[in-house]
Amino acid sequence: MTVKINLVEKFGLFNEHWRPKVIANLNGQEIKIIKAQGEFPWHHHENEDEFFMVWKGQFRVEFRDRIVRLGPGECLVVPRGMEHRTCADEEAEVLCFEPGGVLNTGNIADDIFTAPSGVKI
Repeated sequence: MTVKINLVEKFGLFNEHWRPKVIANLNGQEIKIIKAQGEFPWHHHENEDEFFMVWKGQFRVEFRDRIVRLGPGECLVVPRGMEHRTCADEEAEVLCFEPGGVLNTGNIADDIFTAPSGVKI
């Protein structure tokens, strides 16, 4: 059955930062929503590209050689294997599209930032 997804409602269901929540699946991909604040650790995803789209606030993706700043309605693809970190000085709401089961911290193990995979809301 097809069900409408209301992003304002979905983002209102949680407060944790850096804990992706799956809101939909399609063709092996998960569409996740994330509340971001502060700096996420440097990491990369060996085999997966990531797509980030800002819904609310200001968000940046830092690479070793540059910083890409994104505002509402702006998006960016981070190619597989590219080291990066994501940051938000104040809380931002972000959508992320990536293959199902991708660990949010990629190639690093981190007790603070590594989130459980597949958490749905």
